[in-house]
Amino acid sequence: MLAVPLLLAALFFLAAWIGSSIPRNADWTEPETGIRIMIETNGIHTGIVMPIVTQEKDWRETFPSAGMPRDTDGWMPTHVAIGWGEKEVFLNTPTWGDLKVSTALRIAFMGGDGLMRVGHYVNPRPSEYHRYLTLRPEEYRLLVAEIEATLPPPPETGERFSYESFEKGARNYDALGRYTLGNTCNQWVGDTLARAGVKMGQWTPLAGGVMKWVDDPTAD
Repeated sequence: MLAVPLLLAALFFLAAWIGSSIPRNADWTEPETGIRIMIETNGIHTGIVMPIVTQEKDWRETFPSAGMPRDTDGWMPTHVAIGWGEKEVFLNTPTWGDLKVSTALRIAFMGGDGLMRVGHYVNPRPSEYHRYLTLRPEEYRLLVAEIEATLPPPPETGERFSYESFEKGARNYDALGRYTLGNTCNQWVGDTLARAGVKMGQWTPLAGGVMKWVDDPTAD
C-alpha cells in the first residue's frame, strides 16, 4: 500500500532537484555594489529580506507596520522579510506536527488560498540561513514590482487588513495566487527573483532549490 505514495514522493523530489538545477537568466552575474537583500530559509520555507527604506522603495508605504516599533521588543525594524504561502498553514501551522491531515489532503488535491507574511527584523546578520544577494537598482525595482503585484489592490480608505498568526511580530495579508504542490512558497521566491533578472532555477518547489543559487557565507 505504501509503495505508490513513496514512489510518487520520490518522483516529486527528483523532479524538483532536476527542475531547480535548470537555470533561468543563466548569464546573470551579481554586481559588486547595489541594493543588498537577503534570501532566508528555515529549511522548509524561503523568504526575501529587504531594507525598509532605499531610494527605490519605502516599504512603510505598503506595510505601515514597517515604520512602527516591533511588538516583541519595541525596537524599530530595519528590514522586512516577505514570504508567500498557503493561508491555513501560515496562520495556524507552526510545525509539521501541527499540520492537519485534512489540510494536507486539501492542499495536495485542491490547493489553497495565498497569504503574504511580513516579518520585521533589526539588522539581520548573514548566516547559512540568511544569505546576502546584491541587486542592481533596476533589478531591485523589478523585484519590488513583482512582490507588490502579488497583493490585491489596497482599500480606498484605511490600511490593508492583516491577520494574527503563531509568529509573534509578523503581519499576514491576503495575497493573489493559489498555493499548490507545484506552486509553493519557494516557487514564489524563485519566480520573483527570476522575474527581477536574477539567476534562479526553473522549478523551485523546495527550499534547497532556491538556496543553492545564493552563496552561503559560511561555506569554506
